[in-house]
Amino acid sequence: MTCKRTLTSLAVVAAAALAVASLAAASSPTASILIRHQVRGCHAWSVNGGPFKASQTLSLARNATLTITNNDVMPHKVVQTAGPAALLQGAAMSHMGATATVRFKSAGVYRFTTKPGEDYMAGVKTIGEDNVLVLIIRVH
Repeated sequence: MTCKRTLTSLAVVAAAALAVASLAAASSPTASILIRHQVRGCHAWSVNGGPFKASQTLSLARNATLTITNNDVMPHKVVQTAGPAALLQGAAMSHMGATATVRFKSAGVYRFTTKPGEDYMAGVKTIGEDNVLVLIIRVH
C-alpha cells in the first residue's frame, strides 16, 4: 500500500509542477529566437531553444519582449508583414551575433519574416531552395 501511495503522491507533485511550469511559460514576459545557417534550406530559426524550423508560431502576453539573434552566415532584416504595429529595434541584424528586439503593446496576431542578404564569406554550401522564414505571434 505504501508503494501505491508514494507513486500517487509523486504523480500529484509532478502534475502540479508541470502546471506551474506551463503557467510560467505562458505568461513569460520574454522569448528568444535564434537564426542559424544549415545546409538544407540555408537557414532556420528556433524559439526558446526548441527545434529549428522555417516557420514558427508562439504565444506571448501583451507587453512581452522578443529578442531575435542572428547567428547565420548572412545578414537578416526583420520585417513585420501583418498585425498591429510592434516596436521593432535593431531590425537590420547586419552581422553575426546581431540582435533585434520586438515589443508587443497590443493583443492580436503578428506576422514577421526576414529579408536575407548575401553570405558574409565565399564558399558557403546549401542544398535545395532557401527557406523563407515565417514567424506568427499571438499576443493575448
